[in-house]
Amino acid sequence: MLLEHIDEFADKHGYSGRSEVVREGTRTLLEEFQGQGVDGQKQMCTVTVFFEYCQPAVQQRLTSVRHEYDGIVSATTHVHVQDQYCMELYVLEGITKELSGFVNAVRAVPDVQTVKYSITSLNNVPLNQAIES
Repeated sequence: MLLEHIDEFADKHGYSGRSEVVREGTRTLLEEFQGQGVDGQKQMCTVTVFFEYCQPAVQQRLTSVRHEYDGIVSATTHVHVQDQYCMELYVLEGITKELSGFVNAVRAVPDVQTVKYSITSLNNVPLNQAIES
C-alpha cells in the first residue's frame, strides 16, 4: 500500500520513480532542522501527533517523552478525533537542538501515525508586534 502511494505521488508530481521520491524525502528529513533559527536562540514550536484511539502504550510513552522534555513543554492538550484517533498537541519553547530532540523522540514512539511540527522564531521582533501582525 505504501509503495502504491509513492508510485501515485511520483506520477502526479513528475518524479521519475520511487527512488527519486525516497531520496528527496530522506534529504528533507535529514535537513529539516538545519537552518531553522540561530543556535542558542529560543523558538516556539507546535507539535501535532496522531495515533489510534485506545492505545495505552502509545499514551504512556508520549507522557514519558513529555516529562523527559518538561523544561521546554509549555502546554499540551489531548483531543479525540472521529472516534478513531487521538491527537496530542504540544507547545514547546526552546533552542533548535531541544526542539529537534523532542520531535525525534515522539517520532520514535511505536504506533504513532503522524507527527507534524511548526517552528516560529520571535527573535528580534517585539512581542506586541508579533501578536498584532
